[in-house]
Amino acid sequence: MTKRFLATAAFVLLSSTASVYATVTGATVETTCPFGDCAAAISLSYLGEFVIPTGQMENGVEFGGISGLDFDAATGHYIAISDDRSEKAPARFYDLDIDVSAAGLKGVTIVKHTTFQDKNGQPFAIRTVDPESIRFGKDGIYWGSEGDAKALIAPFVRVTSPDGAFVREFKLPDGFAPTADKSTGIRDNLAFEDLAVSPSGDVFVGVEAALYQDGPNPSLTTGSLSRIIRYDGASGEPKAQYVYPVSPIPQAAAKPDGGNDNGMSEMIALDDHRLLAVERSYAQGLGNNVKLFMMDLDGATDVSGIASLAKNDQRVVPVRKSQVLDLRAIGLTPDNIEAMAIGKAKDGADVLILGSDNNFSTGQKTQFYAFKINRRPQ
Repeated sequence: MTKRFLATAAFVLLSSTASVYATVTGATVETTCPFGDCAAAISLSYLGEFVIPTGQMENGVEFGGISGLDFDAATGHYIAISDDRSEKAPARFYDLDIDVSAAGLKGVTIVKHTTFQDKNGQPFAIRTVDPESIRFGKDGIYWGSEGDAKALIAPFVRVTSPDGAFVREFKLPDGFAPTADKSTGIRDNLAFEDLAVSPSGDVFVGVEAALYQDGPNPSLTTGSLSRIIRYDGASGEPKAQYVYPVSPIPQAAAKPDGGNDNGMSEMIALDDHRLLAVERSYAQGLGNNVKLFMMDLDGATDVSGIASLAKNDQRVVPVRKSQVLDLRAIGLTPDNIEAMAIGKAKDGADVLILGSDNNFSTGQKTQFYAFKINRRPQ
C-alpha cells in the first residue's frame, strides 16, 4: 500500500535536528555546513513512502528481509539483498523497479530474484550465510555476509556475477573473525552490516558496533567504536581502517526491563572521502529511531595497526560525523531501516532511497522512503 498526501509543501529546514513534520511531498531538509564545511552541504526533499506487506510472494518465495539496496544504471532498476539465511529459500537478491519521480514514490515492483552461489557453485546451505549489504562494483556485484559469531562463522565480502556465481572474496583483516571466548572479533548480529563503493573503486565495509576488543556496545549514556575497513576494490586487499563513533542509544525502552539498541546499519559513498551512514536504533515498546549522518574520512587515523581500541595509548582521530536527517523529527515513523541507495528517478532526478528489513515478521513491514537529492557535497 502507499500513503498519499493531500497537499504539497516546499520549505527549507537549516538544521535537521529541529522539529518539523514532513507529512507532504516536497518537504525539504537542508544541512548547509556539515562539520562546518559548507562545500559538504546536502539538501533532501521528501517524496513519499511505499509499503510491501509481510507475506508477499514472488515466484514461490516470500519477499522480505531487505538489508541492502543499490541502483543499476544500466536497467534503471535496483538490486536488493535479503538477509534470509537460506531458511525460507536459498540466500538471494532481488531486482526491483521503483516508480519514483517529482510526483512522489508511487510503487515498488518485485521483478525477480537471483540465488547466490557458494564457492562450489551451489546455493548456500541453511544458516551458513547472513547476507546484509550489496553494491555494484567495477567487476560484478559486491555483497557482504555478517557471519555468525555464535557458530564461529566469519563475516565476508564477496564479488558475484549477475547470475549469482562466485567470482572472488576480499581478505578479512586480523581481529574480525569471531572467537569462542569472545576476546576478539565480531559480536553476534553486529558485524558486516554496511558496504559502500567510492567513485575511485575503493570499498568500505563497516561493522554495526564495536568488535569485542574495541569496547562495549552502545548504551543510553555511551556510544560504541565501530571500525570501517577500506579495501582496494580491484585486489580485495585492506588499505586502512577508521573509527566511526556510533551514537548512544537515543531512547530508553518503555519499560525498565525492555530491550534497546543502536548501531550503524548501512552506509553509502558520496565521493572518495564523504559517506552517508544510517544509525538505526530500537526501543522496546516505542519502535525504531533512524538518523542519517554524513561522515568525512579525511584526517581520520588509520587504526589497522591498533589491535584494541580499548587498550590503546596512541592518539586516534575518528571520522568526523554530522547529522543530516532524523526521520522521526520530520514526522515519519520508520521501521527497521537497513538499506540505502542513491539512484535515478523516472524523470532523471537524483534520489535517495531507504528500505527496511521486516525480519519476515507480521508485526513489521518492508518500507521504502524516497527523497529527492537537491544538493550534495561538491
